Amino acid sequence: MDVKKDIRFRVYIAFTCICALGLAIIIKAAMIQIKDGDKLRGMSNQMRLRTDTLYAERGNIYSEDGQLLCSSIPQFDAYVDFAVIPADTFYKHVDTLSLYLSRLFGDQSQEAYKARLQKAYKERRRYYTLRKNMPYYDYQALRTFPIFNKGQHRGGLIVETKTKRINPYGILAYRTIGLWRPGIWINGKLQKNVIGLEATHDSVLNGMNGSRVLQKHTGSVWMPIQGTEVDPQNGYDVITTLDFNIQDVAEHAMKSILEQYECQYGTCIVMEVPTGKIRAMVNLGRQEDGSYWEDFNYALIPTEPGSTFKLTTILALLNDKYISISDKVNAEGGTMRFGKYVMKDSHLGLGVLSIKDAFAQSSNVAMAKLAHQHYFKNPEKYVAHLKRFGLDKPTGIDLSGERKTRIISPKDKDWSATTLPWMATGYSVLVSPMHTCMLYNAVANNGRIMKPYLTQAIREYGRDIKIFDPQEVGRIGDSSVVAQIQECVKEVGISGTAKHIKSPFYNIAGKTGTAQVADKGISYKDRVYQGSFVGYFPAEKPRYTITVVIRTRPHSRGYYGGTIAAPVFRMIADKIFATGLGSWEGPLDSFARVRRPDLPASPATAGNYNRLLLAMNKEQQSGLPDATPAQLKTDSTGRLSLNKITAVRGLVPAVTGMGLKDAVYLLEQAGMHVQIQGNGIVKAQSVTPGTPIIKGQTIILELS
Repeated sequence: MDVKKDIRFRVYIAFTCICALGLAIIIKAAMIQIKDGDKLRGMSNQMRLRTDTLYAERGNIYSEDGQLLCSSIPQFDAYVDFAVIPADTFYKHVDTLSLYLSRLFGDQSQEAYKARLQKAYKERRRYYTLRKNMPYYDYQALRTFPIFNKGQHRGGLIVETKTKRINPYGILAYRTIGLWRPGIWINGKLQKNVIGLEATHDSVLNGMNGSRVLQKHTGSVWMPIQGTEVDPQNGYDVITTLDFNIQDVAEHAMKSILEQYECQYGTCIVMEVPTGKIRAMVNLGRQEDGSYWEDFNYALIPTEPGSTFKLTTILALLNDKYISISDKVNAEGGTMRFGKYVMKDSHLGLGVLSIKDAFAQSSNVAMAKLAHQHYFKNPEKYVAHLKRFGLDKPTGIDLSGERKTRIISPKDKDWSATTLPWMATGYSVLVSPMHTCMLYNAVANNGRIMKPYLTQAIREYGRDIKIFDPQEVGRIGDSSVVAQIQECVKEVGISGTAKHIKSPFYNIAGKTGTAQVADKGISYKDRVYQGSFVGYFPAEKPRYTITVVIRTRPHSRGYYGGTIAAPVFRMIADKIFATGLGSWEGPLDSFARVRRPDLPASPATAGNYNRLLLAMNKEQQSGLPDATPAQLKTDSTGRLSLNKITAVRGLVPAVTGMGLKDAVYLLEQAGMHVQIQGNGIVKAQSVTPGTPIIKGQTIILELS
């Protein structure tokens, strides 16, 4: 009996413990359900649900004439997880895969690819880099190759997609259009890497990302949950005021002078007179290897302008009715003392002459003498005019990076008895080339100061949702003042410092400027100069204002504004005038008149076929689309003929002898990928004309 009781007692104890444990489990489960239930359910959902971002497409940037200046393209990085590829599959297909990779990428032989793949497979590499920055058509082909066509879990192919922002025309207006790269996180903050118009319109171009919720199913397959998708809103397109043809002309003209004199940098602005639209903006800086690149926005950086600033001195004197441009002034032979310093003209020997001629000859002494005579007792009155012209504040152009100007005032500590005369000749002040362009454009525009701007419209799927109109922001004087200052700037091109760039086909008006530089570690002993020319044309009916500013290397053989800057103006003005860019009214054949018939045929710009017909005194237009390219030729007698450039669908067009823009236009329309070597017109093409086109095929153009 004692044994039975003992067994029964033990059973009761065990049963009681089990019941207590079960009760504890129930209580604990209830407590978890009540206290931590929501949290744990959320964790469960996180393991089975995820939210994916649907990225919006960034908008494109176009020139006003419809040329694509900046766009986004997808690029793909390919990696391989060799650990998931079965051995029989790998060794069966590795030869074929190596052959296909060699043919697709063309950078290594089949044997080299096979050796790479076998080595990586033996090491069981999990994230082997196969190829980076692939275009879409390479990615599509890669997915169909042996082994990789079995999917990620058996074929091991891992592809990561990213977006690259490209400028189809390289450095053309590169700094103005700007740069966009995905942001990076620094100290917990997202830092955006955006400059230029890309930065100005970042929110407009960027659009809004969407999202969708995915649920994990058996086999680790993620499927979207219906009804959870929020579509992304793609970015809007930005239509700039830039004219691709004028930008191309300005870029090449500036580069030719910079290379000739090995200058440090140069900037050029082409502004449309009545509106203030920026038609071209060039910013080229010299690199360590001697090449030039759009590396900095020099057009918005204030510097001492030199003699181009003398315009403000004449304007102030005319507005205050102190002078008439026919009044006489004695240039004192080109030297005059102000306090303890001596002012000198760059060319000595000038005596008594009219104020108009003193301006045309760029006499420092004459301008300083007039300013000192009329404003010495009240220099604030002169400074007030500079502020009224807007030189003390930003121009307001829709481009990031504009820096603060400096107009010194008598209240400033560094004002002295000699500040005013030097200020009157373009020293002791800091203004940007854009400010100078604005001011001279006002002279061309009958006194109206126009705000410079680069954005013509914001567009969504071909429809303008916002249009930017010209803005007048001030005036430089009444009609009498404007008429007199116009006479002064015209005289510069007739008998003054810019007479050597006169054209037989149109008249120019403007001003040269030369300033010795002492900034950023440069002293006057280094003999670094800033040569500039600002002007407009035709002088009688102005259409464009062009500002050219070039900084020389130390001890350069050429540094006067008339020597290095004025020729850039002339080259740009000649080509604009000769080709009739911007719907020019008037004779368009000044280049054709002097063209030698023995020179090769000259390709016309795509989209100018109808315009060139009119230029050749053909009364009617062809009725062809604006994008029809043409070729202008001369026969042995010098007679002009115009031929359409045609391309057979599906066959590689012949582009030898054509300009770069036309060649790229035709080849990209045909679906080819263009690579460029050199500068100038097309000298040779790597794919024979007339051969069938392979979609996405690369063609190399060699330029002369």
